[in-house]
Amino acid sequence: MQYSDKYEAVIGLEVHAQLLTKSKLFSADDAGFGGAPNTHVSPITLAHPGTLPKLNKEAIELAVRIGLACHCEIETTNYFARKHYFYPDLPKGYQLSQHTTPVCKGGYVTIKTAAGERKIQLNRIHMEEDAGKSMHDQYEEYSVVDCNRAGVPLVEIVTEPDLHNGDEAAAYLTELRKMVRTLGVCDGNMEEGSMRCDANISVRLKGETKLGTKVEVKNLNSIRFLKKAIDFEVMRLIELHEKGEPVVQQTRSFNAEDETTFAIRTKEDANDYRYFADPDLPPFIITEDFIEKVRASLPEMPAQRKERLKTQYQLPEYDAALLAEDKAWSDYFEATAKHTSSFKQIANWLLGPVKSYLNDREFELEQFSLKHEQLAELIAIVEEGKVSHTMAVQKLFPAMIGTDQSSMQLAQNLNLLQERNEDALTQLIDDVLGSMPEKVTEYKKGKKGLIGLFVGEVMKKSKGKADPKLLNQLVTEKLSQ
Repeated sequence: MQYSDKYEAVIGLEVHAQLLTKSKLFSADDAGFGGAPNTHVSPITLAHPGTLPKLNKEAIELAVRIGLACHCEIETTNYFARKHYFYPDLPKGYQLSQHTTPVCKGGYVTIKTAAGERKIQLNRIHMEEDAGKSMHDQYEEYSVVDCNRAGVPLVEIVTEPDLHNGDEAAAYLTELRKMVRTLGVCDGNMEEGSMRCDANISVRLKGETKLGTKVEVKNLNSIRFLKKAIDFEVMRLIELHEKGEPVVQQTRSFNAEDETTFAIRTKEDANDYRYFADPDLPPFIITEDFIEKVRASLPEMPAQRKERLKTQYQLPEYDAALLAEDKAWSDYFEATAKHTSSFKQIANWLLGPVKSYLNDREFELEQFSLKHEQLAELIAIVEEGKVSHTMAVQKLFPAMIGTDQSSMQLAQNLNLLQERNEDALTQLIDDVLGSMPEKVTEYKKGKKGLIGLFVGEVMKKSKGKADPKLLNQLVTEKLSQ
């Protein structure tokens, strides 16, 4: 999307992703979502005097996984710092985060939009603990706090100011969410807050190199809201520039009801946080051996999987891209491909009838009961012309789900087998052509479009069971005599 011929938008994103560890970053408390308020806590989470944090090793491994997948440099010598920012829902009164030594530096994420493919440059990925949740609408007299999330491990993935519109931001967040899910780093559930995004937005005259004054839109919990917030905010900033009004560095929030943003507070600078190395946590060292073990454990990423599906199974770009987006779908495709070499037909069925069936019922693929060999059988009898594609989709496919019967058995039981007996079809053709001699004459005089009429009438007489390909061939031969 181009906002203006005169101005350019410059956008950087900060994505917080909750790491899929069982326990919190510095304690053994449960890191899972939900639970009654203040049940996932202990003296450590509640910062009782005399308690000390201990770093969760699994969180380091997950952070390194996402860093390697994003082509980052892994920092081998790391430490945590105290970030003294007012957190009413962090009992310690400060947040433990990485400041000078982020665990991952640089890197990029490749996106594809209507404008083409490009690499979005990353600045850093660092670890930190989440805050709890303050609630102000439970009681009239006072606020309450739930510390269940306090101390939950996060990575913050920070881009350079390398995006220029809402479409690019949406493509980036979509790609990043697929990546963390594939890696098993984060479940990517934005509705539950396990992945959320802040957008830093500024505008400048095209051709300028100096960044404009930025605003930050906080806690965007859906890809659609991210795009809407950026589009609104860019146009608001352009309007301020055009009116000659100053842009104030602010933290803003997004109103989903009217799709606008509004100011929350004037934005603090980094020096307001008063970072210093945490004295209770020693530095931690990541060895090259550890990095290589993590690298060896990385699964195939969607972009790699797409290219392999194209090469190994000769799938078109479109089919391979859709199947590669979700490992469950590509796994189902490859399991079915062990039973048939009709790879394109497998993709057609999965992306067509199967996906429609699941969407209509709001099912996930994991709830789909049709076995791989059953789908392969179904494809085979359609290709062999025993059942028409239409009848296979409308009647045979739904009947196969939840049964162990073969597709051929069901087709026979449902009377769906196509008529391929040439003698029987020839008799039906003779009956139809004999009943409309005038149309036959018109056809022979050059009105070739009438072939559809003849075929349709024969198909009716066969009650839809005639093999269309064979029928067309026989009708054409009969009319040429």
